[in-house]
Amino acid sequence: MSQRVDVVIVTYNSARTIGPLLDSLPAAAGALPWRTVVVDNASVDDTCAVVADRADAQLVRAPNDGYAAGLNRGVAAAGGSGPVLMLNPDCVLEPGCLELLVRAQEETGAGVVVPQVQGQDGVTARSLRREPSLPRSIGLGESRWPVLSEVVTDDASYAGRHPVDWATGAVMLVSRDCYDVVGGLDESFFMYSEETDLCLRARDHGLLTYVEPRALAMHIGAASGQSPELYAMQAVNRVRLYRRRHGAAASLVFLLLAVVRETGRSLGGDAEARRAAEALVRRSRRPAQLPWSGSILRRSRPRGRPVAT
Repeated sequence: MSQRVDVVIVTYNSARTIGPLLDSLPAAAGALPWRTVVVDNASVDDTCAVVADRADAQLVRAPNDGYAAGLNRGVAAAGGSGPVLMLNPDCVLEPGCLELLVRAQEETGAGVVVPQVQGQDGVTARSLRREPSLPRSIGLGESRWPVLSEVVTDDASYAGRHPVDWATGAVMLVSRDCYDVVGGLDESFFMYSEETDLCLRARDHGLLTYVEPRALAMHIGAASGQSPELYAMQAVNRVRLYRRRHGAAASLVFLLLAVVRETGRSLGGDAEARRAAEALVRRSRRPAQLPWSGSILRRSRPRGRPVAT
């Protein structure tokens, strides 16, 4: 029998979506043993009440230290030694999804395995990504030219199992070896780029990320809301991630290209882009949730997982 899978879900004002996700887990797991931990990051709606009323999930109430910190806290609370399934609360897994992910991990030795993600309309989401680069930073993210496109757009890439640079983190099965060797997720990102960082650091250790398209998951997306502040955090974290893996000169160019891209969009009236441009050029305008006060171009080190609470 396979080792128990620790299912870790981080919620924030997720009362409307957490129930359907939990309901989908038994059929997704099939014959696999699993345990579910829901880490609630200080929701102000009825999320905790919904989870506490169920017998199929352990609730961990936590301060909102970010998505990465919530995942690390959930892994510690689960206390297992098998793979970890990391989930956004606004997903629903199709029957057999978890079984297929675990089988793919065992057959490939992958560090991370992701499913084919679909929207509510059943259309495949473009969830696969290429490693960030200077040409891919200029704003043509969904170009069909791989040298310019971080988003993988060709249909063939979503049709069969194969390795990818990284994938969006709504549903990710992480092997225990992978989680341990990278030391968990980097909490200094708060949210955004933590999944990119995880996949790329795992690859540094020879642990690849695979997509298993036979495993299906629906992602509602943006259930916790979007805002200029969150978009600014995403923009800042992309630069920080790039600097972690590249030299100072290339990282400065990456930053300048990001500023030009967001400034150009802001001139067209885009409030998110305006906020991002401010955060990129002014330290005082950086999102307050980022627990990191240095220069955006200072090479930072991953922050480890927290002690279980």
